[in-house]
Amino acid sequence: MKLSEQWLREWVNPSINTAELVEQLTMAGLEVEGTEPVAGEFTGVVVGEIIAIEQHPDADKLRVCQVAGGDETVQVVCGAPNARMGIKIPFATVGAKLPTDDGKGFKIKKAKLRGVESHGMLCSQVELAMGEDSDGIWELAADAPTGQDIREYLQLNDTIIEVDLTPNRADCLSVAGIARETGVLNKIAVNDLTVAAVAATIDDVFPVAVSASADCPRYVGRVIRNVDATKPSPLWLQEKLRRAGLRSIDAVVDVTNYVLLELGQPLHAFDLNLLSGGINVRQATQGEKITLLDGQELELRDDALVIADQKQAVALAGIMGGAATAVSSATKNIFLESAFFAPVKLAGRARSYGLHTDSSHRFERGVDYQLQAKACERATQLLLDIVGGEAGPLIEVTSEPDLPKAAELNLRANRIERVLGLTMDRAEVKDILSRLGMDVTDTEEGWKVVAPSWRFDMAIEADLLEELARIYGYNRLPVTKIHAELGLRAKPEALTELQQIRSQLVANGYQEAITYSFIDPKMHQLVCPNDEAVVLNNPISADMSVMRTSLWPGLLAAMQHNLNRQQSRVRLFEAGLSFIPDGSGLPKQEQMLAGAITGRRKPESWLENGETVDFYDLKGDVEGVLALCDPSGSFEFARGECDGLHPGQTAEIRRNGKFVGYIGAIHPQLQKKLGISQTVYLFQVNVAAISSGKVPGFSELSKYPEVRRDIAVIIDREIEAGAVQKAVKAAAGSDLTNLRLFDIYEGKGIDTKRKSLALGLTFQHSSRTLNEDEVNVCVDQVIKALETQFAATLRN
Repeated sequence: MKLSEQWLREWVNPSINTAELVEQLTMAGLEVEGTEPVAGEFTGVVVGEIIAIEQHPDADKLRVCQVAGGDETVQVVCGAPNARMGIKIPFATVGAKLPTDDGKGFKIKKAKLRGVESHGMLCSQVELAMGEDSDGIWELAADAPTGQDIREYLQLNDTIIEVDLTPNRADCLSVAGIARETGVLNKIAVNDLTVAAVAATIDDVFPVAVSASADCPRYVGRVIRNVDATKPSPLWLQEKLRRAGLRSIDAVVDVTNYVLLELGQPLHAFDLNLLSGGINVRQATQGEKITLLDGQELELRDDALVIADQKQAVALAGIMGGAATAVSSATKNIFLESAFFAPVKLAGRARSYGLHTDSSHRFERGVDYQLQAKACERATQLLLDIVGGEAGPLIEVTSEPDLPKAAELNLRANRIERVLGLTMDRAEVKDILSRLGMDVTDTEEGWKVVAPSWRFDMAIEADLLEELARIYGYNRLPVTKIHAELGLRAKPEALTELQQIRSQLVANGYQEAITYSFIDPKMHQLVCPNDEAVVLNNPISADMSVMRTSLWPGLLAAMQHNLNRQQSRVRLFEAGLSFIPDGSGLPKQEQMLAGAITGRRKPESWLENGETVDFYDLKGDVEGVLALCDPSGSFEFARGECDGLHPGQTAEIRRNGKFVGYIGAIHPQLQKKLGISQTVYLFQVNVAAISSGKVPGFSELSKYPEVRRDIAVIIDREIEAGAVQKAVKAAAGSDLTNLRLFDIYEGKGIDTKRKSLALGLTFQHSSRTLNEDEVNVCVDQVIKALETQFAATLRN
């Protein structure tokens, strides 16, 4: 928010300079982002008056003006199209110095323009570094005193202060709010604005109904007839708006903007003759259309709040008025509105339509719910003073149950010392809180505090402690060294930390990616079509409007980005949260680990032959991670199906029979839709399900020899090798120390519907040497089990 220091000092004028004021506000939590002078550095510019004008004899676009304002009337050649007799303008006399971008300044000298002498220069706003209007010379008010220094006349020895407010301090989005804080910090009174009720001179009222009282608990309006909208805003009003970063539009709009900056209450003026029947504050109907003041046509949703007449919506409530009922120079009668809209109800609505206005900025954060009538009275009086007219009685519709209630808080004296580290006198505590506008009552433990209507951010005891710290001064709080006995937390030895898993993957050539938890709903539908996603009510943008249920959409987008930039060999992984709706209102958050690979198996070199990665490359990397977590062999891979993965190249990852994740190749259709030209292999596992293992323990190595037997069995092609290995381990007995699948054969000599598995079985006893008969018994048990379970036969 920008404001003029002079305007602020009209309300409260502490005996400190600009730099001290800026530091004071910043230290109180109202961070000043910057300051700048209201005008450039110039001298020798006075209020001039054109008393005569004629065409230049040798130039169609130049005119010769006789200008009063210096010691005598002088001749000035001017090319401005609006130069005419009788107007008051900024006149740079000979010897004047005007501002330039390089800071050196430009000195005005006598000159000849196409043969005619010119003694000075008539200035535009741009030439004085006071605005952006460069279309012509700056026309001043008709009553501007000719010859007076322009800096004195416009009070240009002023500073613009830009305050960067946090969202909870909406009470300071006005001169009144900043003045209130400045007065508290300096322990001086604020020249609060006394607004008298404007006596009605006509009986005209306009019907007002509020159908959506929960969204709009208070609506205030007034009819003002016979205004002269062609009258310009007075210069003092235009200057205050300009110094706050707003341009002057017309007197009616300028007054509403002025009250918004002064008191913090947004207002809007309708052309009464363009309204039909009466005002109704209601929810929009789905698909209802409105054209706003900026010319933009919106198609509204049924959750939008509108100000409507009997025919149509005439304003998007709390955001922007409609073009159909806008005030113009032809307006004779206006309807002035001032309303309170519930912040929670209005939050996000402007952004959902791609809008952000001064009004929505304030209403979303909270406006004083007791301010509406006062702001309407203030604007009415200003309008009557500037554009004339006759005011009707104030119209007010209020739903008391829907209005906010003043926060009632308890502050304990012992919490001040415990949290802030100092003991404050009870009188000082009461004084600070009272000066902040709070109603303070002594209690046995401390104080009962009722927050004022403009402090929406007061909710808990800690808020009061923060206020005490702010006003007392953060820089005055004592510095205390903290002493505590901090014991080391026990670290579960059986738990594999995520950092170890990250290091393992990095060692295998992967790079870690960090993608957004908010993703494009189209991408979610492509990759996870059957997963219900959490839809955000107030998304950053339309392409970040759902929360991910899988890490794959983000990784595939990162993969696309790399492949589109000629990075054909990519290995990425990510550890992050997925968000699964569980019906409780808040999504269930699960820590997941996912990865994606594509391209060459090894970096290009004279050693490698250009082979690309396949399913088993990724499976080997995943097995390495799983072995790091639990080397006991509790993980297994089984055929599976998953959205987004190739149905013939997908496996479920299980641990002791429980599902923990997927691995597989991207589905060809998904690959085509994403525009990826090479096969991508993906995996995803639940971190909590894989990271808990067993504490390793020592087991003595056997001194006795191993015995190995190799067998080859023929089974149906559809039987998984993992199931065969599981059956072998169960049947072989406790002396089996190692089982290895070393060959799978399909082809000549074997039925096309069957395959051969070659298994190596290693037996060893811990305390003696095994004899042939014992080993043969074990092998026979294995063969019999395979025959029974899988109809397997030994291969000759």
